[in-house]
Amino acid sequence: MPANAVAEFPDYFSEQSAGYARFRPVYPDSLFDYLQTIAPGRRHVWDCGCGNGQASQALTSYFDQVLATDASTRQLARAPARGPDIRPGVARLACLAEAAPFAEDSFDLVTVAQALHWFRLDSFYRELERVIRPEGVFAAWCYGLIEISPAVDAVIRYLYRDLLGEYWPPERRHVDTAYQELPMPFGNREARSFTLKQRWTLTELLGYLETWSAARQYEAAVGDNSVVRVGKALQQAWGNPQTRRAIHWPITLVVSRRP
Repeated sequence: MPANAVAEFPDYFSEQSAGYARFRPVYPDSLFDYLQTIAPGRRHVWDCGCGNGQASQALTSYFDQVLATDASTRQLARAPARGPDIRPGVARLACLAEAAPFAEDSFDLVTVAQALHWFRLDSFYRELERVIRPEGVFAAWCYGLIEISPAVDAVIRYLYRDLLGEYWPPERRHVDTAYQELPMPFGNREARSFTLKQRWTLTELLGYLETWSAARQYEAAVGDNSVVRVGKALQQAWGNPQTRRAIHWPITLVVSRRP
């Protein structure tokens, strides 16, 4: 078994786990404010496919205990363990989403942030039916293509669709369609929209683009760095590289409640 994984799974992210920890954006408080209002209790949350913990830490402000799991031990190792902004209440475990070592009716809420499209849904949803308590909530969200300005957005769309289009894993299409084609586990669905916001320099934007799984696949296949290829055009569109620009991602949250 590879050192960076608990079992075989489509692993597009372990190699860039350091970049994820540094450059992936932070989810808005409004998302978690909403989740606490729809959960039947505030005791236990399972943050599944947690990566390096962007959502897990935020959830501790609203729930007593967060159990955070990921199949990639490299991603889990990048989760912050201490510091002035680190709150207690997160227990981390390496396991597959489809084989969780949790008891029946354990959780008020199960969350999946930007990862549901990678799971084997039939197996994962059987786990949800087992571990979510009656009237408990399953909540998954994804965020779409970045929005900055017309000039910058045009370069990023070229990178995303034209240069990297064939190198995205097929599951990525579910993010492009905002999870509309993914079934929900309990036969009911509610969708809500949020906005993820950051203020970044050009260097931070480039670091984020480097975390795209298709950028890594492109480099492996072509022997060229796709982000570097569009770097000059991005700088021309951006202006002063040290200028911090407002950046937005549209978030789609889908929710299903166990009867």
